[in-house]
Amino acid sequence: MKTVILRRVTVIAEALLEERLVRDLRRFGSRGHTISDVRGQGSRGVRASEWEGRNVQLETIVSPQVAQALLEYLAATYFEHYAVIAYVQDVEVVRGEKYV
Repeated sequence: MKTVILRRVTVIAEALLEERLVRDLRRFGSRGHTISDVRGQGSRGVRASEWEGRNVQLETIVSPQVAQALLEYLAATYFEHYAVIAYVQDVEVVRGEKYV
């Protein structure tokens, strides 16, 4: 079985950004993604109520070049004004051609 090393980009953000972030992922070359509702606590505190909104976690697997470009864009576009974090991990995948 042949595998290839790609990058998983994970973005955790305010749910109101979900549609915008999905468009951004596609524009940068993502061929698919997974979205989960999540909760937690970070530098901006705990989101204590539905009024404040929920959080979503988006994950996509992309090439190293796409991952870098995407992180730079997310940082420049969202980090200052929204509760958004993003990180990248190397992943070993089967059928790597599906992702790039």
